[in-house]
Amino acid sequence: MNRHTTRREFLIGAATASLAFGAFPRIASAEESRFSLDYIVGSCMYGELLLDEVLAEVPKTGASYIDIWPKKHANHREQVEAMGLDAFQDLLDKHHVRLGMLTHYDLGPFKLQDEMKVLSRFGGKIVISGSRRAKGEDLKADVKQFLEEMKPHVAAAEEQGVIIGIENHGNALIESPDSLRYFADGIDSDHIGIAFAPYHLPQDPEIIAKLIEDIGPRLVHFYAWEHGLGSHKKMPKVLEMKQLPGYGELDFVPILAALKKINYAGWTSIFMHPVPRGIPILPTAAEVTAAINRSREYLEDCLDRIR
Repeated sequence: MNRHTTRREFLIGAATASLAFGAFPRIASAEESRFSLDYIVGSCMYGELLLDEVLAEVPKTGASYIDIWPKKHANHREQVEAMGLDAFQDLLDKHHVRLGMLTHYDLGPFKLQDEMKVLSRFGGKIVISGSRRAKGEDLKADVKQFLEEMKPHVAAAEEQGVIIGIENHGNALIESPDSLRYFADGIDSDHIGIAFAPYHLPQDPEIIAKLIEDIGPRLVHFYAWEHGLGSHKKMPKVLEMKQLPGYGELDFVPILAALKKINYAGWTSIFMHPVPRGIPILPTAAEVTAAINRSREYLEDCLDRIR
């Protein structure tokens, strides 16, 4: 009996065929041209494991790009600094991985310019931070003022050919749905946008989906990350892992449908925070990769449902 072939089955078949016949240029099929997620790996998922070991795992997750994090969430930016940029490039080449993003909550949004230059050197595209604290009672006016404060930094990003991604983060100006809408509406440059984290939003897939549609092209990065039971208190690992898609209760089908509707073409991070920060989400690199892939399978199943 015939049945619809899932994307996963298609990709497995394609991989088998490429091994059998070699990698020849071919026209993309209709299956491949449909909406898909382009994955990037946050190095913090692997805690402070050696960067050589982390980079070896990236292709196993279906990704070819890495997002490098510093302390306290990891120490990979510090590892890069210690080895030197040329040695880091050699490591990237060794594992067939490219630098896509640098994340710097440690620096905040106003001290990113030196890191923009590093990112640009490697052909990376996005430097991530949070916003600042809120000031005053008028949220819309405060967001407008923050955008004014960011203008010299946005100009620097444009000069380097990169994008500043501001995450909606807890206890920050850009946190609530309204603040995200005001921020998106006020942006007048393609070199700043929203790094969208469902974790920090009401855990209602329809609310999240509508917000994605409202933000539209100002969404420059997507964290596949739900709140679960949170990430600030120590709890059994099986409960902590509920932040990951497919482990928790959040339905990602409407969320991915919204990404499809806005023709989202940026990277997606499968993401969570461990307790305490700075450790791998699971004890070994192989276990971390397996967890990412389990979430990726769930997301791909969700994609199959909206095609």
